[in-house]
Amino acid sequence: MSRSKLGDRNVRRDKFHQQARRAGFRARAVFKLQELDEARPLFARGQRVLDLGCAPGSWLQYASTRVGPSGRLVGIDRTEIPGVAGARLLVGDVFTVTPAELLGDLAAFDVVMSDMAPDTSGIRHLDQSRSEALFERALDLAEALLAPGGNFVGKLFQGPEFKNLIDRCRKQFDEVKMVKPESSRQFSIEQYVVARGYRGGAR
Repeated sequence: MSRSKLGDRNVRRDKFHQQARRAGFRARAVFKLQELDEARPLFARGQRVLDLGCAPGSWLQYASTRVGPSGRLVGIDRTEIPGVAGARLLVGDVFTVTPAELLGDLAAFDVVMSDMAPDTSGIRHLDQSRSEALFERALDLAEALLAPGGNFVGKLFQGPEFKNLIDRCRKQFDEVKMVKPESSRQFSIEQYVVARGYRGGAR
């Protein structure tokens, strides 16, 4: 049996993958966000939520259940995805999109979230560097778009700039925690930075 076929079988057998399918979510990653939200509540009814790198849409699906029909959802990804109820979806690059394009008719966001990860090369330091660049861009956008008291959650591979990025978060938010959800794959080097209570913003 080829390695690719074995990998496909392992994905199909993954309990979180199966649970996500049964619950109507598009990817197992939904359980990572759920764990983060249950440990440090991120959402409230009626909030405005931005999802950076939103494909395939499971984080938006989960956020929709938390903010309710009065909430507003915006997602952006390089690839087009099927619609998510109540969400405005953009196709574009997070490095070139402007804050105004993301905001649309909104004044600010209450939550900015990013599950973005680089196309992995297998070269650890290169993957870490690319992950840090994505996280830093997500943080740039969060600082530009969050309302006072807003929350940010982003995925980050721990590398040389990890401490500097965490220190930057601590200067901008009241509470910053690093979490590796139980639903992350055992071999994954990913961590999630959960930052709550944005001190900036003027909206």
